[in-house]
Amino acid sequence: MHRSLRGLKMMLNHLSDPSLNPTRHGFFTREHGVSEGIYAGLNCGTGSSDDPALVQTNRDRVAEATGLAVSALLSLHQVHSANVIEITEAQWAGERPKADAMVTKTKGIGLGILTADCAPVLFSEPDAQVIGAAHAGWRGAMSGVTDNTIDAMIRLGAKRENISAVIGPCISQAAYEVGQEFFETFADENPDYTQFFINGKGDKMQFDLPSFVLHRLREAGIKSAAWVGECTYSTPKKYYSYRRTTHAGEADYGRLISVIRL
Repeated sequence: MHRSLRGLKMMLNHLSDPSLNPTRHGFFTREHGVSEGIYAGLNCGTGSSDDPALVQTNRDRVAEATGLAVSALLSLHQVHSANVIEITEAQWAGERPKADAMVTKTKGIGLGILTADCAPVLFSEPDAQVIGAAHAGWRGAMSGVTDNTIDAMIRLGAKRENISAVIGPCISQAAYEVGQEFFETFADENPDYTQFFINGKGDKMQFDLPSFVLHRLREAGIKSAAWVGECTYSTPKKYYSYRRTTHAGEADYGRLISVIRL
């Protein structure tokens, strides 16, 4: 796992994966930001109740680190859908679109996904110079957000067998306790999906989100799929976590950003 970005201008802690090289990318941690209190660190969530000026400073730092113009670091109004947006301009013309994935073949655009337990997924097809990024919570993953991202990349000229995908830090199975109704939703969708659950305490189950997303990616027949192997819930100094915030009774939470660009 590499810890540096090609063309890095500002040191921000992040994870990267060689399977996405040479495409510039990073799964950024919460470290080295300017937000304070419950948001302490690199909160890039414009949908949070953090001071907007501090959020913008954090996003400016990420843009600088990835060699982007501030306006070219794009993120969506994420709604746990399977909707994918094709990006051709390095800024939004108006409000952020409601969608959960983006693809582009335009240089100088940063595709930014915001998460705080859900799975950020970055995609690269270096031969065709096509990239993608998706927000995959359980709803989006089940309804096909990663499949739709791959299909949208192919429409831009990517070849399925040349696409690599990497899942960033997200909640792990050990921290993802769910009820029977949640389990039954997956079992009703596809009995094979029960493999992503183990018994928890009492009548609870533990759901393996990264393995489920990996399964969907591998079933799609792409070149490679991997997870960086880090849990957002269990590493509070490094990552934001919606579930950890809920358990702590805090009013809000910060958002991590994952970015890929040509």
